[in-house]
Amino acid sequence: MENLYAILGVAPNATDDDIKKVYRSLAMRYHPDRNQAPGAEARFKAVTKAYEVLSDPARRAEYNQSVNHRIVLDAEGEAFELWRSVFALNGVNLPH
Repeated sequence: MENLYAILGVAPNATDDDIKKVYRSLAMRYHPDRNQAPGAEARFKAVTKAYEVLSDPARRAEYNQSVNHRIVLDAEGEAFELWRSVFALNGVNLPH
């Protein structure tokens, strides 16, 4: 499961205005019409998906509950996925 807060680079306690401001900045930076770099379109889609969930109070509450109440079955795999998302934020794709 992707960490939507990490995709946008905001804290879980970020306000709606903070999330909107960061989303607009990232959307402009990674929009396929403005950024032809490899991976920019995928990053734009991830940012848009994260914003769609976190900007809706009901979906955000549901997401927060699912993140806070899940059981980690593969801690090492999850840690690796978290690191992959951090590297992906900076345009570096790690192998699976």
